[in-house]
Amino acid sequence: MRISFHNLGCKVNSYETESMQQLMAAEGFEIVPFEEPADVCVINTCSVTNIADRKSRQMIHKARKLNPDAIIVAAGCYAQMFAEDLEKEGCADIILGNNNKKDIVRLVKEYMGVTVPLSHVSDISRGCEYEPLSISSTADKTRAFIKIEDGCNNFCSYCIIPYARGRVRSRAIEDIIDEATRLSKDGFKEIVLTGINLSAYGSDGFVTSHSLIDILEKLNGIEGIERLRLSSLEPVIITEDFLKGIKALPKVCPHFHLSLQSGCDSVLSRMNRKYTTAEYYEKCCMIREYYDHPAITTDIITGFPGETEEEFQTTVDFVKRCDIYEAHIFKYSRRKGTAADRMEGQLTDAVKSERSSRLAKVAADNKKSFMESYKGRQVKVLAEEKVNIEGREYYTGLTPEYVRSAFPAGGEDMTNRIVSGTVKDFLTDGLLYFFPD
Repeated sequence: MRISFHNLGCKVNSYETESMQQLMAAEGFEIVPFEEPADVCVINTCSVTNIADRKSRQMIHKARKLNPDAIIVAAGCYAQMFAEDLEKEGCADIILGNNNKKDIVRLVKEYMGVTVPLSHVSDISRGCEYEPLSISSTADKTRAFIKIEDGCNNFCSYCIIPYARGRVRSRAIEDIIDEATRLSKDGFKEIVLTGINLSAYGSDGFVTSHSLIDILEKLNGIEGIERLRLSSLEPVIITEDFLKGIKALPKVCPHFHLSLQSGCDSVLSRMNRKYTTAEYYEKCCMIREYYDHPAITTDIITGFPGETEEEFQTTVDFVKRCDIYEAHIFKYSRRKGTAADRMEGQLTDAVKSERSSRLAKVAADNKKSFMESYKGRQVKVLAEEKVNIEGREYYTGLTPEYVRSAFPAGGEDMTNRIVSGTVKDFLTDGLLYFFPD
């Protein structure tokens, strides 16, 4: 039988989609592109914003339109949050919540026998175990993501994720090491640890008493893995002990995606973030004490309810002060069911867009300045793919600091190899150029 998948949302969702694909492939299902005819269609949904909700509904209906007789499976965050609505609509045959994706094979087979809609959505509002999902390969040729944590306990005022994903749940360290070992044997040189709130790993105490450092120490010793990268971190995890621990591990990349959201204390307070700008700045300085040239990247929301022009300008100034390498900028999006949705002072889309544009210019200047500092520096790039730029072929890839770089392609296939050289200049905007040693 033919089965197609469509993924919406974050890297964690992508990982879970790949895991479901591999579970179905192991049962003999043929994985086909989403646009092609299929007997089963799986949409792994997202619910981070109202727009994500709408896209999730649209893709479920599109799957039904493309394959009227197929089994339609709605999985993930939207399915978790709005299972009753999906049941009433009757647009999905199987509804899988966020701790139930592991059951996809059993439920698809069960539906084939009874053709009665099935809803399998657990209550994740209280403590529950980590869902045992894993992958043995990935579509990427050089970098593999490993999910090690699920859920969040932070309850930021703009965020629905603690309700859609439940409380923090940590994956057993033995499972993580087993998966990383398999991936290293499959040729992957870089492992990226990811989770809904990666910094909270081990804080739940259900499955493990280990910490994030414990995992990194184990992974650092796996033969074949040459780089370890951490996805988004909360500022609270940056301590002297944490930095001492990872500095002693040569495979850990000096790239810190340190979530900010706002550079103004009054806005941070309304967001229910658990730090001040002074604390965040201290964390940035601490990182730079341990690493000579680290990349600090972040996420920022503009136009949060009640944000004044003065508060926004404070954020702009703070981003400059912290010398953020790269900022992912998001316009505030109202989310039903959150505290921020009920706040006064909701701003217009025009104001949010204008502020995002202004901050993006500052972020672009910061990024260019950081990349310019690499001119004359020695870099090590993990080659990812061959590209054609203005009629010439190059390999592109990332430095440990997540700076994209390119070098001329020769006759030898350099994919998934680490190549060293001295940076000469920019090849294009956002792409450095060097000759291999």
